[in-house]
Amino acid sequence: MYQDIKRNKIKTGFIISIYIVVITLIIYYICYALDFGIFSIIIALIVSIASAWGSYYYSDKIVLSINRARPATEEENKKLINILDALMVSSGLQHKPKLYVMDSNQPNAFATGRDPEHSVICVTTALLDKLDYYELEGVVAHEMGHIKNYDIRLSAILTVMVGLVIILSDFFSRAFLWRRFDDDNRGSNGIMVLISLILLVLAGFFGKLMKLAISRKREFMADATAVEFTRNPDALISALTKLDSDSSKLEQANNSTENMYIVSPFKGKQKKANNWFSTHPSIEDRIEAIKNLK
Repeated sequence: MYQDIKRNKIKTGFIISIYIVVITLIIYYICYALDFGIFSIIIALIVSIASAWGSYYYSDKIVLSINRARPATEEENKKLINILDALMVSSGLQHKPKLYVMDSNQPNAFATGRDPEHSVICVTTALLDKLDYYELEGVVAHEMGHIKNYDIRLSAILTVMVGLVIILSDFFSRAFLWRRFDDDNRGSNGIMVLISLILLVLAGFFGKLMKLAISRKREFMADATAVEFTRNPDALISALTKLDSDSSKLEQANNSTENMYIVSPFKGKQKKANNWFSTHPSIEDRIEAIKNLK
């Protein structure tokens, strides 16, 4: 486990470095397209470094805002709070995660934050309604496993970064459509348009590849950690089965946040989860792995 934690920290630094390079290139060409001249590279570096810094320190707040989550309260969510308090003893975590709840008909959950000291666990209202005590305990323990393994840092940062790359790429392509070209620079403009199209295509692949950097192995590890915390593999199996069979939609979910949830929020994708671009292993594989822990 300690080796995996170390690899997660190294991987985070590596991905942030790649992100700064990619954002710098995209911003540079946007500025070039808008005739900012020599200031293009300066603006690009400032924006890329500032966005990387913001993604690291404010990714949890951004993710919670995207999902329109609210803090859990003692009055409404006492069972959830009691489960977390009990799991703090067996988990060995020194810092208690903050609890948040989001309104949704789909039972699901995710953890976020840059480290265990600044961690958050968010569950949907449907999860609280549709799971019994021990199933809910298994899900919360799974998310605490992500926190303990430092999966949350990588996941949250990637979510914000991938979203920004896609937004900037879209803006970049539109900048060239808005720009009026004259006869004197038609040749150079043709090259720039070609570069813009290449970057636009690569941005989509970049987003997918960045999410794949969060190995699907992390879900198996979090499941195993949850069993270690609760000593109740059957409850986690039951919870995963219920989550997999539920056909409700999660309105707040999007392609950049998909990787964060305990199960894919887009129903139908998990059935094909063995393809190369899937963010989650199949539920069948996860259940089989949990059974092997018994």
